Amino acid sequence: MSTNESLKKEAAMSAIEALKLEAVVIPVSDVDRAKAFYANLGWRLDADFPFDNGFRVVQFTPPGSGCSIQFGSNITSAAPGSAHGLYLIVTGIEAARDELAARGVAISKVFHAGTPGAQFQPDDKSGRIAGPAPDRASYASFATFSDPDGNSWLLQEVTNRLPGRVDPATTAFPSANDLANALRRAEAAHGRHEERIGKRDENWPDWYAAYMVAEQAGGKLPS
Repeated sequence: MSTNESLKKEAAMSAIEALKLEAVVIPVSDVDRAKAFYANLGWRLDADFPFDNGFRVVQFTPPGSGCSIQFGSNITSAAPGSAHGLYLIVTGIEAARDELAARGVAISKVFHAGTPGAQFQPDDKSGRIAGPAPDRASYASFATFSDPDGNSWLLQEVTNRLPGRVDPATTAFPSANDLANALRRAEAAHGRHEERIGKRDENWPDWYAAYMVAEQAGGKLPS
């Protein structure tokens, strides 16, 4: 490959890397009802802009999320309630599920899929197995709920990312709860590490840090 071709390829990759998904539009039939529902979830209200021509846009952002949702009047031609399988990633699914239930949300119990895709079949629970996934496998434990129009949301527990999903050079935790959960998992893993080496590991801060970065970035976990 020539130098010129390499420069063009690098420029194209840079342009792709700059694309950031920041908002997803969901269709609702009653804007004020939807606004009350998402406000009750504890999500941040970013905007509520009405215009004289009947257009109105409302934006909420879930805690710790880099992506927001938008809904309103004259904002989409999609049928109200037709947005399904919207992911909300959490690091402690029982706590997240219980918090939503405490806010009055009709949310399923935590489950894992006994058949592929069961998490996307809200009207057929036969493929769902109660309780989190065996060994708490990342990406495999779920809970589901819907807004008043029927737009459906999927809580998914992710603790150990698949490789390449997160840049290890920019490891960050979106909330104090996520950081605390990561520290708990590192503590448990480090306890097993000390059992294997048969002594106290005085370098535990570096071990914790390496474990937490590798876990989030999908790298090889220290042992």
